[in-house]
Order: sequence, then C-alpha cells, then structure tokens
Amino acid sequence: MEFPEEYMLPCLNKKLFGLECMGCGIQRSISLIFQGELVAAFHMYPAIFTLILLVIVLILNSFKNFKYANKIIITLVIVNLTIIVGNFIIKLSNQT
Repeated sequence: MEFPEEYMLPCLNKKLFGLECMGCGIQRSISLIFQGELVAAFHMYPAIFTLILLVIVLILNSFKNFKYANKIIITLVIVNLTIIVGNFIIKLSNQT
C-alpha cells in the first residue's frame, strides 16, 4: 500500500526558508512502514519507531494505568527529543 506523495502535506518551513524542519520525513517514513520498508523508514526519520512506541504506551496508559507509566513516558519523550533534535542538527550540518 503506497501513500501517493501528492496527498502528503508540504513542509511550510522548507517552502518558506529552504530548510527542513524537525518533522520533515515523518509522513514518508510512515508510508514506508506501511510498505514494509522498515530500514528505509528508519533512515527517513530515525525517531519513528520510538515515537510509535510512545504512542502505544500513551494509548495503553489511557485505558489502564500501569505501574511506572509516568517514568516510561518521560523516558520515551526524552529519548524521542534527543533523536529528533540530534537528527535535525545532522541534517542542518549536511545542508550547508
């Protein structure tokens, strides 16, 4: 199942300033996951799998509170922010 590129939302930051934002690549990465291209999805957006894990934990926690949920959520948020910001810095250094 391929998600046609014409249906994807454009990055306004990239259109206006010519620089990718911290979320650039997430739509294409999700599309690649649905196509079964897990490695390509990771290369497109490295935080995709930890973000999916965070969403799963948040959904599960909304139905049934479990022990250490807050610590797990905080840890996943920190890991995701680190990956996203780190990847953004690498992308910026490669663009210049």
